[in-house]
Amino acid sequence: MQDLALLLARIQFGFTISFHIVFPAITIGLASYLAVLEGCWLRTRNPVFKNLYTFWSRIFALNFGMGVVSGIVMAYQFGTNWSEFSRVAGSVTGPLLTYEVLTAFFLEAGFLGVMLFGWRRVGDQLHFMATLMVAIGTLISATWILASNSWMQTPAGYEIVDGVVVPTNWLEIIFNPSFPYRLVHMVLAAFLSTALMVAASAAWHLLKGRDDEIFRTMMKMALGMLTVTTPLQILAGDLHGLNTLEHQPAKVAAMEGHWRNGNEGEGVPLILFGWPDSETETNHLALEIPRLGSLILTHSWDGTFQGLTEFPADERPNVAAVFWSFRVMVGLGLLMFALGLWGLWSWHRRQLFTNKRFLRFALLMGPSGLIALLAGWFTTELGRQPWIIHGVMKTADAASPHEATELGLSLAVFIIVYFIIFGAGIRYMLRLIKQGPDGTSETTLSTAHPIPPIRQQ
Repeated sequence: MQDLALLLARIQFGFTISFHIVFPAITIGLASYLAVLEGCWLRTRNPVFKNLYTFWSRIFALNFGMGVVSGIVMAYQFGTNWSEFSRVAGSVTGPLLTYEVLTAFFLEAGFLGVMLFGWRRVGDQLHFMATLMVAIGTLISATWILASNSWMQTPAGYEIVDGVVVPTNWLEIIFNPSFPYRLVHMVLAAFLSTALMVAASAAWHLLKGRDDEIFRTMMKMALGMLTVTTPLQILAGDLHGLNTLEHQPAKVAAMEGHWRNGNEGEGVPLILFGWPDSETETNHLALEIPRLGSLILTHSWDGTFQGLTEFPADERPNVAAVFWSFRVMVGLGLLMFALGLWGLWSWHRRQLFTNKRFLRFALLMGPSGLIALLAGWFTTELGRQPWIIHGVMKTADAASPHEATELGLSLAVFIIVYFIIFGAGIRYMLRLIKQGPDGTSETTLSTAHPIPPIRQQ
């Protein structure tokens, strides 16, 4: 029953954080997008940019609110379901989360009202500063959260005293070995998710025959962000993988489905698809490309790295889950890259706004950024198991002493409440996107409230 209670506690935290991570990702991307839109409007005074700002600020406000609510619920679980983790590592994670509140959240809260309701109450420059402060606040928030999570992945700057983690060097704690890679990877993922959502919205309206300047501008800006960010994300992912190989080799072995090295000089193949079997320590129906795994991970044609059999069985993650979540992330990333190339080709041929096949593909790829983000998060978190703090504390030792029935009941309540509340919020957001900004800007430029009621379709 204790194993079941641990599993339910993990599922509960995984469920709540999966809902939560989507909303901050959208707000990080949209906040920067809004800053760019307002900067473009101040420079050109083109009403299209202000119209787009007004429209996307509604989506931002909705996601910001849902992100705050879901974040509070998730944070409480550290004390309710993971009290032993809080007791042992609270001296590190507690201050990091406090710094996030004192810097990022207060900055966002202080300027959010001006940003959303201040168009007719403050000057243009002050309003632009408020938008910039909110955008900077979202990035600062991501910095502190990723510093805390990265420390759990690659702990540094601490010592253990009487079974409790004691900080010894805060610079080493914050700037731990995986922090820079993880932060860049996450922020780029947020930008990609936003670009794909904006592109999908523009594609929807263009396919419906609303070939207005405002939707053309949306598509061009989204495509520009997509084509710049996707290659950067691929590069950041490669560097992050090399860092993970150095500090968490078991995670990389699970991501690659790599059980053992072959004969000397053979290198490691890249397994495109297959089914890892932990019982037999092999992959079934594997489709492999010889030596490509070595080239990607060691940048050498015949390089090798540790296989899963070199780690004790009780210190390996769930190989199948990590293997497939990683492939979902990478596969979607390649499709994003293809979308960007197709968009550039269509732009070159002056078909960006009329190529229906491209527009349908852009619409289909709308949620792919968020799906890839979740898949990458699952890879990171499941790949760390069985450790909650890598090499320091196992997940089984971090849980609170609850019964499985209690956790099962609370999980069921979470699922019902989340799908009702956040399902309604997401449905409302999609209705706003479907409605889109007005083709003319007269009604939206002076809007005082960022989320007006939905027009009847």
